[in-house]
Amino acid sequence: MAIPSNEHRPAAGNERRRRPVRSFVLRGGRVTDGQRRALEELWPKYGVPEGDAPLDFEASFGNGRPVIAEIGFGNGEATWRMAQSSPDENFLGIEVHRAGVGRLLLALEQRGIDNVRVACVDAVDFLRLRVAPHSLAGVRIYFPDPWPKKRHHKRRLVQPAFVALLAARMKEGAILHLATDWAPYAEHMLDVLNAAQAFENLAPGGRESPRPEWRPRTKYERRGERLGHRVFDLVFRRRAPAGDD
Repeated sequence: MAIPSNEHRPAAGNERRRRPVRSFVLRGGRVTDGQRRALEELWPKYGVPEGDAPLDFEASFGNGRPVIAEIGFGNGEATWRMAQSSPDENFLGIEVHRAGVGRLLLALEQRGIDNVRVACVDAVDFLRLRVAPHSLAGVRIYFPDPWPKKRHHKRRLVQPAFVALLAARMKEGAILHLATDWAPYAEHMLDVLNAAQAFENLAPGGRESPRPEWRPRTKYERRGERLGHRVFDLVFRRRAPAGDD
């Protein structure tokens, strides 16, 4: 069974009305023959099936290990590297672009990695509908689109409402890790997260942290460094949930 053709549809009813602005634009990027084959043949093994109910992580992964969600994994390089180096953790990769999903599926199959499951859908809708409250041991968001033009800032993924949704889906003590090479976006994310009562900044002085050992340096990052881009790592911990979370 191939990846469902309607995975990108927005949530229905009230869910659609609550989020008219999305942080991504679906582009008709080229899907290679290998990626197309992966989407057709490997999706049943690694893909998250359609549905509107919260996932049973233990059933999805076949074990009760902690689950870390990576939102917007791009070509999947960081995803498979993290999963390969942390076999005692499960990784839930969420990405809207089919080419990147196909590439990750191929990498998982080629390397025999079985602690990753993949959702090809808008992360906000997915978190709201398919992830149970206080079920994630961590969330990682690496190099999200900074939407640099001021008129597009409303499209940035990291906004107060999104951070509140993350908090509602993360366990006490869960780690939220973001990385960007766009300084103005780093400042924006710091402002949003430092204002969120549900999260504690683990960096001394409430700023950025050193790159944690679990985040691999990717080809994209190395290319940015050659262009003189500085990478900012922001690491926050989920505080004990309030009674009304």
